[in-house]
Amino acid sequence: MRFLDRLQPLGLLVLRVTLGAIMVAHGYSKVFGGLQGFAGFVGSLGLPWWLGYVAAFAEFVGGLFLIFGILTRWAALTICVEMLVALWKVAGKGSFMGQSSAHLPLLIATAALLFVFFGGGRVSFDAVLFRAGARPAKNRA
Repeated sequence: MRFLDRLQPLGLLVLRVTLGAIMVAHGYSKVFGGLQGFAGFVGSLGLPWWLGYVAAFAEFVGGLFLIFGILTRWAALTICVEMLVALWKVAGKGSFMGQSSAHLPLLIATAALLFVFFGGGRVSFDAVLFRAGARPAKNRA
Protein backbone atom coordinates (compact mmCIF):
# COMPACT_ATOMS: atom_id res chain seq x y z
CA MET A 1 0.00 0.00 0.00
CA ARG A 2 3.03 2.31 -0.17
CA PHE A 3 1.86 3.59 -3.57
CA LEU A 4 -0.87 5.48 -1.73
CA ASP A 5 1.79 7.77 -0.24
CA ARG A 6 2.21 9.33 -3.68
CA LEU A 7 -1.52 10.11 -3.76
CA GLN A 8 -1.52 12.15 -0.54
CA PRO A 9 -1.58 15.48 -2.43
CA LEU A 10 -4.69 14.26 -4.26
CA GLY A 11 -6.37 13.33 -0.96
CA LEU A 12 -5.60 16.78 0.44
CA LEU A 13 -7.01 18.38 -2.72
CA VAL A 14 -10.25 16.38 -2.52
CA LEU A 15 -10.77 17.24 1.15
CA ARG A 16 -9.93 20.92 0.59
CA VAL A 17 -12.33 21.29 -2.36
CA THR A 18 -15.09 19.39 -0.54
CA LEU A 19 -14.74 21.48 2.61
CA GLY A 20 -14.66 24.64 0.51
CA ALA A 21 -17.80 23.65 -1.38
CA ILE A 22 -19.64 22.92 1.87
CA MET A 23 -18.65 26.33 3.24
CA VAL A 24 -19.63 28.15 0.02
CA ALA A 25 -23.04 26.44 0.15
CA HIS A 26 -23.52 27.44 3.79
CA GLY A 27 -22.40 31.01 3.20
CA TYR A 28 -24.21 31.56 -0.12
CA SER A 29 -27.70 31.51 1.36
CA LYS A 30 -26.62 33.92 4.08
CA VAL A 31 -24.73 36.37 1.86
CA PHE A 32 -27.25 36.41 -1.01
CA GLY A 33 -30.53 35.99 0.79
CA GLY A 34 -30.59 36.42 4.50
CA LEU A 35 -27.68 38.53 5.67
CA GLN A 36 -29.70 40.79 7.95
CA GLY A 37 -31.69 37.88 9.33
CA PHE A 38 -28.51 35.95 10.06
CA ALA A 39 -26.96 39.01 11.73
CA GLY A 40 -30.09 39.25 13.88
CA PHE A 41 -29.79 35.57 14.80
CA VAL A 42 -26.15 36.04 15.79
CA GLY A 43 -27.18 39.03 17.91
CA SER A 44 -29.84 36.89 19.64
CA LEU A 45 -27.07 34.52 20.74
CA GLY A 46 -25.51 37.27 22.84
CA LEU A 47 -22.81 38.10 20.31
CA PRO A 48 -22.43 41.44 18.51
CA TRP A 49 -24.82 41.46 15.53
CA TRP A 50 -22.09 42.54 13.10
CA LEU A 51 -20.33 39.22 13.66
CA GLY A 52 -23.15 37.71 11.59
CA TYR A 53 -21.82 39.60 8.57
CA VAL A 54 -18.27 38.49 9.35
CA ALA A 55 -19.35 34.86 9.74
CA ALA A 56 -21.40 34.81 6.53
CA PHE A 57 -18.56 36.24 4.46
CA ALA A 58 -16.02 34.00 6.22
CA GLU A 59 -18.07 30.99 5.12
CA PHE A 60 -18.60 32.15 1.54
CA VAL A 61 -15.27 33.80 0.71
CA GLY A 62 -13.29 31.42 2.92
CA GLY A 63 -14.90 28.50 1.12
CA LEU A 64 -13.92 29.95 -2.26
CA PHE A 65 -10.37 30.46 -1.03
CA LEU A 66 -10.26 26.83 0.12
CA ILE A 67 -11.55 25.52 -3.20
CA PHE A 68 -8.77 27.27 -5.09
CA GLY A 69 -6.12 26.93 -2.39
CA ILE A 70 -5.56 30.67 -1.99
CA LEU A 71 -4.42 31.85 1.47
CA THR A 72 -5.54 28.44 2.62
CA ARG A 73 -4.24 28.63 6.17
CA TRP A 74 -5.95 31.97 6.86
CA ALA A 75 -9.22 30.87 5.26
CA ALA A 76 -9.15 27.63 7.23
CA LEU A 77 -8.39 29.48 10.47
CA THR A 78 -11.41 31.77 10.06
CA ILE A 79 -13.64 28.79 9.28
CA CYS A 80 -12.27 26.84 12.24
CA VAL A 81 -12.89 29.74 14.64
CA GLU A 82 -16.38 30.26 13.26
CA MET A 83 -17.26 26.59 13.70
CA LEU A 84 -15.90 26.60 17.26
CA VAL A 85 -18.16 29.57 18.04
CA ALA A 86 -21.07 27.70 16.44
CA LEU A 87 -20.29 24.71 18.66
CA TRP A 88 -20.15 26.92 21.72
CA LYS A 89 -23.23 29.05 21.06
CA VAL A 90 -25.57 26.83 19.05
CA ALA A 91 -24.68 23.14 18.92
CA GLY A 92 -23.35 23.03 22.48
CA LYS A 93 -26.86 23.56 23.78
CA GLY A 94 -28.18 20.41 22.10
CA SER A 95 -27.00 16.87 21.90
CA PHE A 96 -24.20 15.40 19.82
CA MET A 97 -26.83 14.09 17.37
CA GLY A 98 -30.24 15.56 16.67
CA GLN A 99 -31.82 18.88 15.65
CA SER A 100 -29.01 21.21 16.74
CA SER A 101 -26.30 18.60 16.69
CA ALA A 102 -22.61 19.19 17.19
CA HIS A 103 -21.22 16.61 14.79
CA LEU A 104 -21.20 18.73 11.60
CA PRO A 105 -19.57 21.88 13.05
CA LEU A 106 -17.09 19.66 14.90
CA LEU A 107 -16.16 17.83 11.69
CA ILE A 108 -15.84 21.11 9.74
CA ALA A 109 -13.70 22.69 12.49
CA THR A 110 -11.45 19.62 12.59
CA ALA A 111 -11.03 19.50 8.81
CA ALA A 112 -10.31 23.24 8.75
CA LEU A 113 -7.71 22.77 11.50
CA LEU A 114 -5.95 20.23 9.28
CA PHE A 115 -5.51 22.93 6.62
CA VAL A 116 -4.28 25.41 9.22
CA PHE A 117 -1.44 22.99 9.96
CA PHE A 118 -0.81 21.55 6.48
CA GLY A 119 -1.73 24.43 4.19
CA GLY A 120 -3.28 23.91 0.77
CA GLY A 121 -0.95 21.16 -0.37
CA ARG A 122 1.00 20.75 -3.59
CA VAL A 123 -2.10 21.17 -5.77
CA SER A 124 -3.05 24.72 -4.79
CA PHE A 125 -2.45 28.30 -5.83
CA ASP A 126 -0.58 28.76 -2.54
CA ALA A 127 2.01 26.23 -3.71
CA VAL A 128 2.50 28.12 -6.96
CA LEU A 129 2.48 31.63 -5.48
CA PHE A 130 4.45 31.24 -2.28
CA ARG A 131 6.83 28.34 -2.69
CA ALA A 132 8.28 29.56 -5.98
CA GLY A 133 9.47 32.80 -4.37
CA ALA A 134 10.91 31.02 -1.35
CA ARG A 135 13.46 28.97 -3.30
CA PRO A 136 17.06 30.07 -2.78
CA ALA A 137 18.93 31.32 -5.83
CA LYS A 138 21.49 28.95 -7.33
CA ASN A 139 25.13 29.73 -6.77
CA ARG A 140 26.65 31.00 -10.01
CA ALA A 141 30.25 31.13 -8.90
